[in-house]
Amino acid sequence: MLNYLWGFMILIGIVVGALNGNIPKVSNAAINSSKEAVSLCVTMLGIMAMWTGMMQVAKKCGLVASMTKALRPIIAFLFPDLPKGHVVNEYIASNMIANILGLGWAATPMGLMAMKELKKLNHNKEIASYDMCTFLIVNISSLQLIPVNIIAYRSQYGSVNPAEILTAAIAATSISTLAGVIFAVTARKISKGINGHH
Repeated sequence: MLNYLWGFMILIGIVVGALNGNIPKVSNAAINSSKEAVSLCVTMLGIMAMWTGMMQVAKKCGLVASMTKALRPIIAFLFPDLPKGHVVNEYIASNMIANILGLGWAATPMGLMAMKELKKLNHNKEIASYDMCTFLIVNISSLQLIPVNIIAYRSQYGSVNPAEILTAAIAATSISTLAGVIFAVTARKISKGINGHH
């Protein structure tokens, strides 16, 4: 679907440019954007490598394990139906830690593995379970202490102080995460209450 959407937007841009006699500008914009995309990718690659390396160091020194242990009560609260010793708890914890540290690219594989295990626990049904919905909400709202991507973008585009958005980012993601958690917990209770009465 996204491919069609992007294709449609590109086509509309070219048509509008042609109708307004701005085809040379469209061509120049395409070339300049391509250069900028490559430059941004190189910048992001360096920052990704640095933070992924730091994540590995954190794993080796036991920091990730400590954070996973600290997250257990939160995971138990958000996902009360999950078996305690199940591997999905580790995947969810790793996903949450990566998101908190702003490592979205590291969070994605763990998120996919967690969702795969949650689907198995849901007996591969077509309708998502409470835990699957909760995980999706928490993952999307994503509390971030270090918004690595935004800092990288600001650095790439010449910001004098790329990290000055830290406070605003923490406040915004804290509010979004709190709202997501309240919604997920409330929706679960209401849904279970309705189903319980039937």
